[in-house]
Amino acid sequence: MSESNLAQVRIRVAQVVWILCALAAVVLALGALTYALKANADNGLVQAVRDGAGFLDFGLFSMTNGVKEFTGDNADIKNSLFNWGLAAVVWLIIGRLLERVIRP
Repeated sequence: MSESNLAQVRIRVAQVVWILCALAAVVLALGALTYALKANADNGLVQAVRDGAGFLDFGLFSMTNGVKEFTGDNADIKNSLFNWGLAAVVWLIIGRLLERVIRP
């Protein structure tokens, strides 16, 4: 494989990694938005987005035992916006760092 072909492969891999990390951040943001908008939790799509966000939050940014845990009125909204929002930012930072390392 020539030098230019290898560079092209690295560029494509870097782009795919960035896109996947950005999509993870979008899922987390949408999950938080479903709580903020008080979306119907019985809806399959809403539940799928929330399950996806729960999977992508590393456990460190979870709704029930996250970086910051709010109590009282609207605690689930505050927890989702804070913890999943923070997790989305982390996914974007990780994606950008990996993209920079992989790209030639």
